[in-house]
Amino acid sequence: MKKLLAMVLTVSMTAAMVGCGQAAETTETAAESTAVETVESTAAEETATESAEESTAAEEAAGDVLSYADYVAADLDSEVTIESYVQAKQSWWEDKATVYTQDKDGAYFLYDMACSEEDYEKLVPGVKIRVTGYKSEWSGEVELMDATFEFVEGADEYIAPAVDVTDLLGTDELIDHQNQHVTFTDLTVEAAGQDADGNWGYKTGGADTVIPFKGDPDFDYEHGISIPYVVAAGNPNVLHYYTMTAEDAAYSYLALFAVTAGSVVSIELSGVSGPSIVCNKPGGSYSFVLIANPVLNGKVNFRHGGTGDGHVYKLRIR
Repeated sequence: MKKLLAMVLTVSMTAAMVGCGQAAETTETAAESTAVETVESTAAEETATESAEESTAAEEAAGDVLSYADYVAADLDSEVTIESYVQAKQSWWEDKATVYTQDKDGAYFLYDMACSEEDYEKLVPGVKIRVTGYKSEWSGEVELMDATFEFVEGADEYIAPAVDVTDLLGTDELIDHQNQHVTFTDLTVEAAGQDADGNWGYKTGGADTVIPFKGDPDFDYEHGISIPYVVAAGNPNVLHYYTMTAEDAAYSYLALFAVTAGSVVSIELSGVSGPSIVCNKPGGSYSFVLIANPVLNGKVNFRHGGTGDGHVYKLRIR
């Protein structure tokens, strides 16, 4: 009887130990499962948070893109971001491109925009780009300067239809189509020719009057002329300037080839009336300007972002 009782107790204890072991294993497995679920849940929450933040950032970035109306209303020298479609290209040099773009509301002139030669080849008509730069103005031309750009992936293409603005010639409304794709019809091209007395001359600003040259065809050349610079308060660009002399005023044209320490961003006249810029090419450390009808003490300003010495090569044409 005692042996039978001892055997029953032994079996009972063994069964209890096996049950405890299974319970322990079940508890550990449940704990591990809970931990895995917690880690996965936390990772999912972090991923969702990151996605939401990226989405918010993208929406905020998109919100910075100005409409054409807002671009027109923006202050000069303010940083702006626009989206528009390439219509034509003017030039590429030293990783800078000058491009005309337009959307259905208006057009933009992108001057010396940072651009690799490879990307310049991709700027074909119709391609949409996002551009950030500074709204500027030079001689009435509103433009984006010091700009960077990126291609808008997956965007539709757009080619602006040409608008006939012939009837707007000579009106104030013509400026509203600045930089846009336009056409002019029934125009003729004529040489500047001679004035009523038979004197050879030139025209400026599209005027009908021929301005006679100041003498027989002649030219004079001078080089290595030092040009000083000043820093204007509130203007980030240094101003190098050349002052016209009495000898310059005796000629019909004054051509200046400037060499400066910094990259020239604009060329302008100041403090005078009478002279006009026929053509100019700012950019880089070498810049060129051709001036018609120079006058005594007229100033030619070369604005750039550096300091240091500057000088000009001067050609006078009678």
